[in-house]
Amino acid sequence: MYSFPIRVYYSDTDCGGIVYHARYLDFAEHARTEMLREVAAKHGLEGSQSSLTATLKLAFVVKSINVDYEKPALLDDLLEVRTELESSKRFSMVFRQTVTRSDEVLCTLLVRVAAINSETLRPMPMPAWFIPALQGA
Repeated sequence: MYSFPIRVYYSDTDCGGIVYHARYLDFAEHARTEMLREVAAKHGLEGSQSSLTATLKLAFVVKSINVDYEKPALLDDLLEVRTELESSKRFSMVFRQTVTRSDEVLCTLLVRVAAINSETLRPMPMPAWFIPALQGA
């Protein structure tokens, strides 16, 4: 499991100080990006997604997202986005991302991500080392 802290800022909230629902997608994206950055760095690819694209022509696109909102996050909360690889196939993977505040679950996202060739925009298999590296993140 990869853990990423996020502070709730005024720009994340509505006029009532509650995090706007679409901001959870941004929080999850930031956590996945930093997780990929860490995995790429362990394999000598600094810069995460940009390095994967430049060296391997590998890019990732979100295919689908399922979001379950349970409790609201509030202005100035310190949140944690926990990211786990739930399943993987040759061309795609599913991440379970949980947004918590002091271990209280606020939101759970299931994000299906497809691997594509950055030049052809067609599905592309992930390198053999990639999934085991994610599982160890």
